[in-house]
Amino acid sequence: MFNKQNCQSEMKSSVDAFSNELKNIRTGRVSPDILKTIIVDSYGSKTPLTQLSNINNLDNMTLNVSIWDTSLVKTIEKSILDSNLGVTPQTDGNNIILKFPELTAERRKELVKIISEISEKFKISLRGIRRKYIDEIKSSEKEKLISIDESKRFQEEIQKITDTAVEDISKISEHKESEILKV
Repeated sequence: MFNKQNCQSEMKSSVDAFSNELKNIRTGRVSPDILKTIIVDSYGSKTPLTQLSNINNLDNMTLNVSIWDTSLVKTIEKSILDSNLGVTPQTDGNNIILKFPELTAERRKELVKIISEISEKFKISLRGIRRKYIDEIKSSEKEKLISIDESKRFQEEIQKITDTAVEDISKISEHKESEILKV
C-alpha cells in the first residue's frame, strides 16, 4: 500500500542531502563547512577533521584549523592536501592556516558546472524514489489490493511530490549559482 509520508520524507531527505552537498562549494566567503568532508587517519581509525580540531574564519578567504593533538598536524596537513580544495596548508605550531584564493571568472563557471552536475545526480535519485513507489502501487494493483482508479490517483500524487522535490532542487541550485556568479 502507498504511504505518502514515507515518499515525501525520502524525497525531502534527498533534497536536504543536495543542499548539504552544496554547502561544500564555496562562494565569496570561505565557510568552515568546506572542511566537513575531510577524513583524517588518526590512531588507526578514520575520523572527521571537525572532531580533531576547531575551525574558524580569520577573514573572508582564510580559515584557521586549531588542532588539539600536535602529533596529528602532519597527518591532517596531508589529508587537506589530498582533498583537492585548491589550497596549501601553512603550519604554525598547533594551527594550520588555509588561505583560499579569490574565485576567478573561470573558476566560478567551473563551480556552476559542478553544481548543475550535482543537481542532475540528485534529480536522478528523486526519479529513482518515484519509480520505487510507482512499482509498489502497480504491484498492489496487479494483486488486486487496490483499484485501477486508486492506482492512478496514487501515481499522480507521487508525481506531484516528485515535481515539488525537483523544483526545490532547481531553486536551491539556481540560488547557489547566482551566489557564485555574483562578484
